[in-house]
Amino acid sequence: MSETTLIPPSPAEDEYVRAVKAAEPPPLLSATDPIALFSEWLREATASEPNDPNAVCLSTVDAEGMPDARMVLLKGVDERGFVFYTNTLSAKGQELAAHPRCALTFHWKSLRRSVRVRGETHSVSAEEADAYFATRARSAQIGAWASEQSATLEDRLALEKRIAQAGLKFGLGKVPRPPHWSGYRVVPAVIEFWRDRPFRLHERLVFHRAEGGWTTTRLYP
Repeated sequence: MSETTLIPPSPAEDEYVRAVKAAEPPPLLSATDPIALFSEWLREATASEPNDPNAVCLSTVDAEGMPDARMVLLKGVDERGFVFYTNTLSAKGQELAAHPRCALTFHWKSLRRSVRVRGETHSVSAEEADAYFATRARSAQIGAWASEQSATLEDRLALEKRIAQAGLKFGLGKVPRPPHWSGYRVVPAVIEFWRDRPFRLHERLVFHRAEGGWTTTRLYP
């Protein structure tokens, strides 16, 4: 018989009570600008998360409608949307080409907060992609040429050989952006902010894009 999986138990009543007494309850979320609120939360996460505060789960669907999810890194956010970069020939790139809609899920454990985004995706401009690619470390630039992302890899040596070949190809010169590497901007239609509260009575504030601005709705936890 296999060992019991070590899943933490749900908090007991007294644990919730101690948590409530130990901290002042935060005020209700009352923001009217979801991008400004997201930027504020991301700044706080950057100060508290030990690794990759800009990590986000990107969810897409494949040709059969089966959900697919993986972690990517957010590389830009403004009123236009949320930007990430990847190999456009990868599984996620092909799925977005066929179904240009996705969901993003941010989760910051140190803050006990999360943000969910749903919307359409659009390719960033070549100028934007070039500008970001130029900021990447040279080894990462070469890796973008060497990796056939999501394709079958025979063994690690095959990848290392491709990296060496790409390195020789560009020598000490500038590494240009590969034609199959670019960015996507998720234009949000819905953004939900979630904040942990005692007794699983969490706070949820949802923004829906409307003509001329955003509408807000509170949801039961």
